[in-house]
Amino acid sequence: MKRKTWFRLCALLLAGLTAFSLTGCGGKEEPANVSAAEWENVDASSDQAAAVLENPLDPEEMFTERDLEGEYDASSAVLVTLEGSTASGSDPSVIVSDGVVTITAAGVYILSGNLEGMVAVEAADTDKVCLVLDGAEISNKTGAAIYAKEADKLFVTLAEGSQNSLSGTSDTTADGSNIDGVIFSRCDLTVNGTGNLQIEAAEGHGIAAKDDLVIAGGTLTVNAAGHGLEGKDSVRIADGQLDITSGKDGIHSENSDETGKGFVYVRGGLLSLVCGGDGISAGDCLQIDGGDFSILAGGGNGGNAATDDDGSIVSAKGLKAGEGMRINGGSILVDALDDALHGGGDLAVTGGALELVSGDDGIHSDKTVTMAGGSVAVTDSYEGIEGNDVVISGGEIRITASDDGLNAAGGNDGSGLQGPGGMDRREAFGAEDCSITISGGVLVVNAAGDGIDSNGDLTVTGGETYVSGPENGANGAIDYNGQGRITGGVLVAVGSAQMAMNFGDGSTQGSILTNVSECRAQDTVQLLDAEGNVLADFTPERSFSSVLVSCPGLVQGQTYTLSAGGQELQIVLEELIYGNGMGGMNGGMRGRFRDPQAGENGMDGEMPGGFGGPGGRERPSGGQDRGPRGEIQGEERGEVPGSVPPGDV
Repeated sequence: MKRKTWFRLCALLLAGLTAFSLTGCGGKEEPANVSAAEWENVDASSDQAAAVLENPLDPEEMFTERDLEGEYDASSAVLVTLEGSTASGSDPSVIVSDGVVTITAAGVYILSGNLEGMVAVEAADTDKVCLVLDGAEISNKTGAAIYAKEADKLFVTLAEGSQNSLSGTSDTTADGSNIDGVIFSRCDLTVNGTGNLQIEAAEGHGIAAKDDLVIAGGTLTVNAAGHGLEGKDSVRIADGQLDITSGKDGIHSENSDETGKGFVYVRGGLLSLVCGGDGISAGDCLQIDGGDFSILAGGGNGGNAATDDDGSIVSAKGLKAGEGMRINGGSILVDALDDALHGGGDLAVTGGALELVSGDDGIHSDKTVTMAGGSVAVTDSYEGIEGNDVVISGGEIRITASDDGLNAAGGNDGSGLQGPGGMDRREAFGAEDCSITISGGVLVVNAAGDGIDSNGDLTVTGGETYVSGPENGANGAIDYNGQGRITGGVLVAVGSAQMAMNFGDGSTQGSILTNVSECRAQDTVQLLDAEGNVLADFTPERSFSSVLVSCPGLVQGQTYTLSAGGQELQIVLEELIYGNGMGGMNGGMRGRFRDPQAGENGMDGEMPGGFGGPGGRERPSGGQDRGPRGEIQGEERGEVPGSVPPGDV
């Protein structure tokens, strides 16, 4: 990657990785008021992720021993010396004519020297041919540098310590075939070894295979007008160092003719991709089990979208799969004009360390997004994680979004070129058969829109969730259109009071929603029990006037103290759901407010923030998840700055 681009990407990521301070009760415990059978059903929410937590690809089937070895017997190899427009070979299987060196039989061929022309492979379809590049420089101004017309499999092995270079352009053969790669193979192709290879493609792709393409070693630098690497049936990367600059996709696989083909698998290697299109694009599935990735797609977040000759917008996503995507490991750094991760099918992250910058979604799936492990930091995005269903069962996730942090919305991708500044995704999708389920892990959200937004149900059964929500009244820290319930875990969510929501009466764990006087970013929120023990602690990144907190330590009938920015609010939890805001028709957000700065003359007061509270109007029809309100302490009542005025809708 170019030095200037690398510094820019690092600066973006470092700017987004803000420090959060948070602690919670942790641990999922069986509530006393829930039967074992009911608790088993709640815990089974993780089954929603089971369908996407199986590897789409079997690592044991990806590579052969010969792919990985990269070794050859030099004593029995055929030596081929390249000499300008001709060459000399030590075996009759090497034929030279008009600048074309043709290999006609199975075996190992060691190539060295300079050639202005092409090395072609025309062997039997059962032959395996190995071309060892050992100080070879091949340049072709009218076509491919290496062209495998027929063989069972071609190996291009880079000799230890060697420096090699290939350059070429696209060509159309007499039968109308398009030869559009500097290395172009009509059979399976493997690049391995430990040497160096520089590829320059003025037109077309760097390396292209019509069957499977395997990269198992070597140091490759590819500059291509088209795709950097292309394998029609698959691209499989086991090892090696790849530095790819491409006008289109960095790595591309697509086969619409055969089911199950057109996939990309990566288990290792060091990959630096600077692409006009997608970083990695798989027509079928994409699976990453390891490797170190640095991807800049479409100029990155804030770049300008390119268009094809027909005027259509070029896809510029970091990692893209037409079907499922599974990330089990690796270190992945992405800065993309569009989605950083995009799956047309289910998408699952079970491990690895991901740092994502996106002009649209950090992670998007047209179906289910499952976060089950690893470390994920979405440091800049329009929406952090979006899918028809979003399931979080593990891992550590940090999200910064200019709109929603989590968004469950049915339908297809809104495109990064329509997302930011475009119409509301809910208007575009209009779906209610979607959901957000949180059962484990640690989730920290910093969102200018809704912190957590489900157009269907929102269910929390475990984990730790912390939300710095919106400062404007058009959005809420949490937002759901279906049922909202919490049965376990720690959740602290702050934001604007106007659209604040609480969980509903299907919940089995206590939940407190209350207004506070305007608090600033970095004003710590704490919930303490009657003995002064801290049950939950969070330092938000945005200013707020509403606090929602739930924790296994909440016991019905007990008294708690909520402190925020030096303010203190005493609450008696007469019912499990205290304050409902926009989430239900009953219950204002009330409590005893004490300002320690004012001493004994501090203010006690009701903090009306929910519809149907004292002095408030009945909530408009359509509300769901009605629940009881908490009980107020204190003799005097008065409006608290920052709360919704009595009677105001």
